[in-house]
Amino acid sequence: MSSTFSFAELLLPAPLLQALRELGHDIPTPIQGEAIPLLLQGRDMIGQAQTGTGKTAAFALPLLSRLDREGRFPQVLVLTPTRELALQVCASFQDYGKHLGGVHALAVYGGQGYEVQLRGLKRGAQIIVGTPGRILDHLDRGALKLDRLQAFILDEGDEMLRMGFIEDVEKIVAAAPQSCQKALFSATMPAPILRIARRHLREPALVRIASRTATVESIDQRYFLLRPEQKPEALVRLLEMEDHQGVLVFTRTKTATVEVADRLQKAGFAATALNGDMNQALRESAVGRLRSGDLQIVVATDVAARGLDVDRIGLVVNYDIPQDAEPYVHRIGRTGRAGREGKAYLFVTPSERRYLKAIELATGQAIAAARFPTSAELERKRGERFRDRLTRIREEQPLQFYGDFVAKLALEMSLSAAELAPVLLYLAQREQPLQVEKSSLDIHLLPSAAERKGAPRSGVAAAPSAPRKKGLERRSGAVQHYDRYRLEVGKKHNVKVGDIVGAIVNEGDIDGKKVGHICLYDDYSTVELPEGMPKAVFHHLKKVYVRQRKLNLSLING
Repeated sequence: MSSTFSFAELLLPAPLLQALRELGHDIPTPIQGEAIPLLLQGRDMIGQAQTGTGKTAAFALPLLSRLDREGRFPQVLVLTPTRELALQVCASFQDYGKHLGGVHALAVYGGQGYEVQLRGLKRGAQIIVGTPGRILDHLDRGALKLDRLQAFILDEGDEMLRMGFIEDVEKIVAAAPQSCQKALFSATMPAPILRIARRHLREPALVRIASRTATVESIDQRYFLLRPEQKPEALVRLLEMEDHQGVLVFTRTKTATVEVADRLQKAGFAATALNGDMNQALRESAVGRLRSGDLQIVVATDVAARGLDVDRIGLVVNYDIPQDAEPYVHRIGRTGRAGREGKAYLFVTPSERRYLKAIELATGQAIAAARFPTSAELERKRGERFRDRLTRIREEQPLQFYGDFVAKLALEMSLSAAELAPVLLYLAQREQPLQVEKSSLDIHLLPSAAERKGAPRSGVAAAPSAPRKKGLERRSGAVQHYDRYRLEVGKKHNVKVGDIVGAIVNEGDIDGKKVGHICLYDDYSTVELPEGMPKAVFHHLKKVYVRQRKLNLSLING
């Protein structure tokens, strides 16, 4: 089926079409164009497509169109490998179904308190989106019942396999009614995923979407790995180091455009928000000011930036990584025009690495890792700009009065000019301080790819003080040092390796490939994690629950 038709031709209900228009979605992606008609017919389906191709809408839209909104019981169950994806998918159901009325979706994942989720289940959520471990917990408690389930979706099947969740997935899909509609989505189709499909799906339709390639070779692309709370400072620090006159910053939500623009204004940048809540006159004014040079930075959503075409844009910052690869290509395509140099920066949190991989596949191009400017580098940059200002003033302004005043002031205060100069400099730079305070960005630096090759992972703060056990990375050729930790969960608590991996990856923002050996004992377990875990992550993981038991993480001596 061609992807050049509109969503309206897919026979979706009018409230769904209205939500899609408001979100800026007019034409379905290939996976959506193929999957939506099949799922509307009630067919079981296997969908193979890369992350970032619009799979969520491919199953959410047809399932919403058939939802019994009067029914207060689970009708749709979506399994995801991570809590972040669970939250995103849940939010997408709410966004697409906002004009339907009576749609209640609930995200269910480890790390969040049970009471919140139990209340949501008791209120009668119709759509449950969750990670395997916590779904099984609720099934075992009897809090989640699947007897009237209408549809089961397995999302990111290959990630489920990689993270060790396949056994749990098998148990959950077996608990679903045989009569319910089932669909499986995965970027690849390894044998265990195909076995699940053959065992549980009824004559499934196969939809396979080839990877798309977009050419963006003319744009210098970089990504920065950081934690979510580091984003505001990271953006300010990067923009201070850049000399581009026109900058576009993309955020995921309208609220974020305002928050980010306010932060930039307070830092001294000429910035404004651009979102769908602004009237047309204000939006046109912002674009006009950017085009004329009166405005340096526009912070926008994808929808608000549609049709924005300004030649002087030299830098695009993806403050929030897009969940689909296509918007990324459109975003960065707004820079490097009219023969100008173009740069594109991408902020990636540890849990969003899969979206980065999807973008690289879609563009056919690797995106280079970069580190943030250090405090020392930023101080040098501020010093250069201050010196340039002094030079211009010296060349352009009459300074006799000020020279006489300084000489008189030095005499009255019994100070030499050299002693007085730092005091005057301090006063002159108070609005834009030359000195940069150190922050987590100086500690959590991601080296460039060349710097990282064959070197231990850097950018982590000191772990709780104790002797460390060092080992070798067994999943790659690079040397990786580990610390060994004890977890207060074991075999008698029915814990599995996949449960531990999932909890650490989801709650600690630790790359699953960096998790070392895990040993299960009767009443406890041990796990090897990258050396030098930040204290904040350590204390957070101590409080995480697995199989209804707190991990109580502790560093093992020796």
